[in-house]
Amino acid sequence: MQAHRILLTGANGFVGSHVLSQLLDRGISVRAVVRSESKASAVAENFPNHANTPWLDFAVVPDITVPHAFDSALKPQYRAFDTVIHTASPFLYRAVNSNLDFLNPAVQGTIQLLKSVMNVAPEVRRVIITSSFAAVADLGNMDGIGAKVHTSEDWNPVTWEQALDESNRNVAYQASKKFAEAAAWKFVKEEKVNFDLVTLCPPMVYGPIQHKLKNLKDLNESNGRIYNLFMSGKEDAELPPNALYLYTDPRDLAFAHVQAVKIPEAGSKRYIVCTDQISSQEISDILRRNFPELASRVPKGNPGAYSLPAKTFSADSTSARHMLGIEFRSKEDTFVALATQLLEIERNA
Repeated sequence: MQAHRILLTGANGFVGSHVLSQLLDRGISVRAVVRSESKASAVAENFPNHANTPWLDFAVVPDITVPHAFDSALKPQYRAFDTVIHTASPFLYRAVNSNLDFLNPAVQGTIQLLKSVMNVAPEVRRVIITSSFAAVADLGNMDGIGAKVHTSEDWNPVTWEQALDESNRNVAYQASKKFAEAAAWKFVKEEKVNFDLVTLCPPMVYGPIQHKLKNLKDLNESNGRIYNLFMSGKEDAELPPNALYLYTDPRDLAFAHVQAVKIPEAGSKRYIVCTDQISSQEISDILRRNFPELASRVPKGNPGAYSLPAKTFSADSTSARHMLGIEFRSKEDTFVALATQLLEIERNA
């Protein structure tokens, strides 16, 4: 079988950098798409043995929302692309000035990528999109979900009008994932394309960072929550709220992307990639048990107590386990690896 050649967007991001690392580890050739030359240089620095070789080259796409944004990036150099992985989408609340800053890049970036693939890359046979559990569940109404078990058949019922409500950035983010993924499925259904589609829908993504990070202020939103709310407080402080208590590890999510590249039968499907439920109390317990030096900084709560709602919703990852072969890491593995890394960054800052 011919070796794969991948176009990967968002290659410098939290999830994208893990995907890139696992692709390169498996000897798969990648063109990494980033938004500036400085970001390309940063990725190259992370992968010095691969950068600017047939295994890893770069394309700069400053604005993924404009027509033909990816045309040049999809032009082959070493050989034609057979797979595109799209991880690029904003999830930094501090960089957003209006709800449209979530919605437009997510939706238009996805559409422009698919148009470019259709028009200039006829050899591409699969597009894999990193979507979100926010596209699946009504997270704007978490208290009303009850004990529902979500499957890949479920969709967040949020409307475009609700997404434009400037009083709620969370709903805008959730809607951006829903409308971007829905637009992709609609495009593949209505256009004459040579490729199939795979979407991966993770909930919160907690775990170690693959790319180099010098400043904890630059943490992605989910890991920033762990550092700011759990590792920067006081022992007698109130536990942070549970928030979205479903999660996955970025290394397992990256593995799902790689498997979606390699397994022909995985195509034309939507997968929920969710490890388990986890409460704030469990996170606190893991950190305090494994890092005695954090005892005065991590809110203690009530160790060992069950602190999730009486009725909790969940997500069915059966198809991801069976088709993609994912064996999810333990909670201990995820949060110990993350905290170890955060403490190291803190010491070196």
